[in-house]
Amino acid sequence: MKAAVYISGQTPKYLDFAEPIPQNENQLVITVKAAAIKNLDKGIVSGHHYASGGSKEPKVAGVDGVGILADGTRVYGFGVSGMIAEKAIIDKNKMVKLPNGIDDITAAALPNAVLGAGAALHFRANVKGGDVVLINGATGVTGLVAVQIAKHYGAKKVIVTGRNADTLNHLLTLGADEVISLKQEDEQIVSKIKEIHKTTPIDSVVDYIWGHPAELILSALSGSGGVTHKVKYVTVGAMAGDKIQVSSGTLRSADIEISGSGLGSLDAETMNKLFTELLPEMLQLAVDGKLKIDVETANLKDIETVWHKEIPGGKRLVIVI
Repeated sequence: MKAAVYISGQTPKYLDFAEPIPQNENQLVITVKAAAIKNLDKGIVSGHHYASGGSKEPKVAGVDGVGILADGTRVYGFGVSGMIAEKAIIDKNKMVKLPNGIDDITAAALPNAVLGAGAALHFRANVKGGDVVLINGATGVTGLVAVQIAKHYGAKKVIVTGRNADTLNHLLTLGADEVISLKQEDEQIVSKIKEIHKTTPIDSVVDYIWGHPAELILSALSGSGGVTHKVKYVTVGAMAGDKIQVSSGTLRSADIEISGSGLGSLDAETMNKLFTELLPEMLQLAVDGKLKIDVETANLKDIETVWHKEIPGGKRLVIVI
């Protein structure tokens, strides 16, 4: 079969690769139709992600994708083997039957963003009707999806931060209520968040970039000795830096609960709910026109050329098999 084959640290190439063979009853062969390229995929291929494994043996890229099972059922699945290939193995406990009316490209593009947004909003931040949510670094694909999901869960106010002015304005059409440009001076950013937190207390922060912007937000949430509003701070990504400095005084002066949402941070029951409850619900929202994602497409044979292609902010690159 043809596949996007790589050795850790190198760009995937369009090569022949042995068809994968199921090793137990939980594994199913899928004929892949589309698979998205995400930061997770690039991190694993580069060898820098904690899920990379470190092996120098040739592998197939891609953690998830959409395709057809032997019985003709269209599904989204999480790969046991690499998914940017003509054939792959998926875990039958980590797949979702696709609803009627959704195309392969949308179905491949959405799930990773849904998992990155929905898991944080629903299972970590527990967003509910009437909540105020701040999404830090909302101009990426997952951030755009997070805004829409937060509104679906009933958030009364969604504040977004980012550096891309056009995308920030676009977020206002997807449900965001207020935007904060990270191109401002630090003092302006902190002052604006303090003002918002004082008038409409923030219930949760979902953070896709971490780094210095996270330091500013946590500083803005600091208290001054009185009773404070509880804030759940969930880190999902670290595009602005993997490490931050937080004053002990910040965490002692305010009721801030910090947690992470990502591979390894969710228990088995929650992981099961991602595939049995969250993804089916969100894919149906897409069919109903209530959850949108912008995409670019490329063919499998062009994988080496497009792997490092700069994709416009807020768009997902999907490989068509």
